[in-house]
Amino acid sequence: MIVLGIDTTSPYCAVALVKDGVQLAGGVLEGGYTHSETLLPLIASCFEKASIKVSDVDLFALSSCPGSFTGVRIGASTVKGLAFASSIPCVGVSTLEALAYNLKDREGYVVPVMDARRNQFYNAVFYASRGEIKRITEDRLISAEELSKELDIYQGDIYFVGDGYSLANSKIKKESIKQTPAEAIPQNGYSVAMLGEKVYNEAEDKSVFTDLALKPGYLRASQAEREKNEKTKL
Repeated sequence: MIVLGIDTTSPYCAVALVKDGVQLAGGVLEGGYTHSETLLPLIASCFEKASIKVSDVDLFALSSCPGSFTGVRIGASTVKGLAFASSIPCVGVSTLEALAYNLKDREGYVVPVMDARRNQFYNAVFYASRGEIKRITEDRLISAEELSKELDIYQGDIYFVGDGYSLANSKIKKESIKQTPAEAIPQNGYSVAMLGEKVYNEAEDKSVFTDLALKPGYLRASQAEREKNEKTKL
């Protein structure tokens, strides 16, 4: 199976073409949310390097939540455009679970931390063991203080991943927190592709994976919505 994995949920723009678990081509760019300019050229470069066409793809996998409102919409609209008028299935996956896949070969707790501003993280906790990832918590919005207290209950090595890596390390100090290899910290198209393929293969009803069903998701209201709600309270 050939899978195109895409992540535009953070300052990192990540793309990978994967065939039967082997990455054919991929790239990660840190452009500060300029994904509208960088995503399509990065995808085109991957297709060129792999010497395949869009029509050769068997599955589109996208990190659809949580993340930047603009970034999530750019990723979703791009996948919808690529899948338009085709029968290629589209799978939306959790950004946080895809990040955990970056460290699936480690032994310990993988804690994705995406900077959600206001001293908060988009976060979930997973346990990695023998190449498998087990979810411990649901995706959520959590403060650095709350996360720090929660991590006290976990016995074992802890690894942060995600664009909030440096912030989390500055806010949360524990001996159990280990250094994550630099290449495993940012969003990764390969991890998105592998998780998307897993979700697709395990689904009983695969007819649900259409471009029309692919929708971005959010863990909190947008800044515009928050400002509107604050004004209505006055």
